[in-house]
Amino acid sequence: VKALFNKEPINVFNHGNMLRDYTYIDDIVEGVFRVINNPAQIPKEKTKTNPTAAPYKIYNIGNNNPIKLMDFISTIEDVIQKKFEINFMGIQAGDVLNTFANVDELVNDFNYKPSVNIRVGIQKFIKWYTDYYKIKI
Repeated sequence: VKALFNKEPINVFNHGNMLRDYTYIDDIVEGVFRVINNPAQIPKEKTKTNPTAAPYKIYNIGNNNPIKLMDFISTIEDVIQKKFEINFMGIQAGDVLNTFANVDELVNDFNYKPSVNIRVGIQKFIKWYTDYYKIKI
């Protein structure tokens, strides 16, 4: 977003052929809030996944809805009504084509459901960004 407002190019790796799971901060906070107010209980016995029988549980907090990187970029452009100057690049060593958060445990244990879709999240972010940096669109 900074590059877009500064009219600077961005590098888009793997020619934009990737899926990413973007999660708006409000949904992350909601997931943390649900977990933090319900601490893990001491299990009745040791298991293969919890050999110490310690009171812990690991949750993945995210949106569980990967989108195409180019759709993400296009949505930012649409909200701001400006186009990025894009340098399409090859894939970076060690990068992955698809990422997403598996939130099944969080849904099962806490009825967690991310509610901010990508467009609304980008709109809220752009509003914050332009207010914070005093930028006129």
